[in-house]
Amino acid sequence: MSKPDEMNTIVILGAGKSSTYLIDFLADSCAEKNRSLILADLDVESAKAKLKNRKETRAEQLDSANDAQRRALISKADVVISMLPAFMHPLVAKDCLELGKHFFSASYESDAMREMSAEVEAKGLFFLNECGLDPGIDHMSAMKIIHEAKQKGEEIISFKSFCGGLIAPESEDNPWKYKFTWNPRNVVLAGQGTACYIEKGDLKYVPYHQLFKRLESLKFPGLGDFEGYPNRDSLSYRKTYGLEAIPTMLRGTLRRTGYCKAWDVFVQLGMTDDSIQMELPEKATLRQFLNAFLPYHSQLRIEEKLAEIIPDLDFPSFEKLQWLGFFENRPLPKTTGSPAQLLQAILEKDWALRPEDRDMIVMQHQFEIRTKEGIKEITSSLVSFGEDSVYTAMAKTVGLPLAIAVDLFLDEKIRLVGLHLPVIPEIYEPILSKLEKSGILFEERILEVKKENPSVPSD
Repeated sequence: MSKPDEMNTIVILGAGKSSTYLIDFLADSCAEKNRSLILADLDVESAKAKLKNRKETRAEQLDSANDAQRRALISKADVVISMLPAFMHPLVAKDCLELGKHFFSASYESDAMREMSAEVEAKGLFFLNECGLDPGIDHMSAMKIIHEAKQKGEEIISFKSFCGGLIAPESEDNPWKYKFTWNPRNVVLAGQGTACYIEKGDLKYVPYHQLFKRLESLKFPGLGDFEGYPNRDSLSYRKTYGLEAIPTMLRGTLRRTGYCKAWDVFVQLGMTDDSIQMELPEKATLRQFLNAFLPYHSQLRIEEKLAEIIPDLDFPSFEKLQWLGFFENRPLPKTTGSPAQLLQAILEKDWALRPEDRDMIVMQHQFEIRTKEGIKEITSSLVSFGEDSVYTAMAKTVGLPLAIAVDLFLDEKIRLVGLHLPVIPEIYEPILSKLEKSGILFEERILEVKKENPSVPSD
C-alpha cells in the first residue's frame, strides 16, 4: 500500500464518542510514518481539539449529507475510515469504490456493501467492515479458538457469545446499573424485530415482545451476575465462522441482572415504539407520559393500573421506574416525537456519564468442543475498564482494532484485496497481538471435559 517517498493520507469521517482512541493512535504516528491525517466532522472545533495540534494532522468541516463535499474530501485520501452513522457507510463506500480509495469501518457489513464485493476486488481495493468491538473483537477472538480447534481435528458443537457496554462497579450509582456509553437511540431501539438462533439443532425465533424475557445468566469472576438476551440474527454467523452445521449458535447482548425485566415494561407498554408521533401538552410530566400508555380508570391510580397491565411487575422493576421519575410530576424534557424519542430524552438526563464515571466492556464466548477425550467446555472472557467519560472502554475497544487494522494495512502487513471481515488469521492475529499490548486480552478457562451422553430429543 505504501508509496515510496510519498505521504499516505488517512481521512476519518466522524469524530464522535467512539473515535477518541482511533484518532490518537493514528495521529500519534503520522509524523513518524510519513502519513497525514484529515479528521472531518460537522463540529470542526471539536475535531481540532481531538487532534491536539499534532504534526501532519488537520481538521475539516463535513456535512456528510453533502455529496459533493464528501466526495471532494474522500478524493484526497488513500484510506477512508467511516465513523459516521451506519446508514452512511454504503454511501461512503460507494464513493471510495468510484474514487479508488480503501475503506474501513467498525459497523456491520450491509447487503449494499456486499453488492460491491466483486467490483471492490476487481479494482484491487481493500474494504474492511466489522472491525470494532461487537462486531469486531468478538469475531477475532472467537475465530482464534475456532481455527485452533479445527487444526486439532476437533468439532465445535456449541458457540454462544455475549457482549455488553456497561459501567464499572464503582459508577453503578443507580438501580439500573446502567448509563449511556454509546448511541442512546440504538439502546432505546435495541432488539426490535425478531431474533433468531439455533439451540441443539432447534431453530428459535424470538419476537420483540418476548425478547427481554428470553435470558441467559452469566458470571464474570469478581464482577457478579449478568444476563444476556439474543441479538437479532445469530444464524448468519454460522457461515461467517465456518460453522454451517453447528447445532447451537447464539450471539447476545449483556446487561446487569434485573435490567431486562424492568426494560420489558417499556416494551410491553409501547414506549419504545418509533413508528408513531405523540403530541403531549407543553407542560406534561413523566407521570402523564406513563399514563398515556395505560387505560382510563375513574378510580385506580397510575401505579395500580400499571400493576394490572404488567402482572409480573416486581418491586426491583418498580424501583427502577420510580428512580427515573415516572411516578412524579417531573417535567417531561420533550413533549413531541415518537414514544422512543420521548423515552430517550428522559433517559439521556438520568443515564448520562458523569466526567468521573468509568465504563466497562464485558464479553464472553462459551464453547463446547467435541474432542477425542469428550466434550470440552471453554469460556473466553474479556473485561475492559475506561479511564473516564472521554477515554472510555467503549471508545478503546471500538477504535483501537480499527486503527491497528489501518496501520497494518498501510505498513503492508495486511496484503489483501476485496471485501473482508476480520475472520481470517492474516487480519485477526496481528490485531489481537497488538490489542493485548494495550491491555485488551481474553482470559480462557477450560471448565471441564466430560464424556458425551447419548443425545436426547429436545422440544
